[in-house]
Amino acid sequence: MSNTKASARQKIKYRIRKKISGVGAKPRLSIFRSNSDIYAQLINDESGVTIASASSKDKDIVAQKGTKTEKSKLVGGAIARKAGELGVNTVVFDRGGYIYHGRVKAVAEGAREGGLQF
Repeated sequence: MSNTKASARQKIKYRIRKKISGVGAKPRLSIFRSNSDIYAQLINDESGVTIASASSKDKDIVAQKGTKTEKSKLVGGAIARKAGELGVNTVVFDRGGYIYHGRVKAVAEGAREGGLQF
């Protein structure tokens, strides 16, 4: 891999994924951050299935006014609400190679306020 920002994040992502894995009772909360949006998924790695997902492109979040960080917090709350409906209250947090700062931190805080534990 060339020594770029993307390849450095990919190495970090692989290093994180070697250590954590989501199971049925405790799925992995995976974050993907693009320049304009943020996405969160609950993943069961044993069966390779996405249990629930939320993003800043969801209708109720797009309708809200605010900064990208504020919308990220709403995404965290939305994924926590969907997890609660499925009976999941503990997850493993996967920051996806991003620094735990800004929008990634906002998703985590929103999910914690919504009732998820990690």
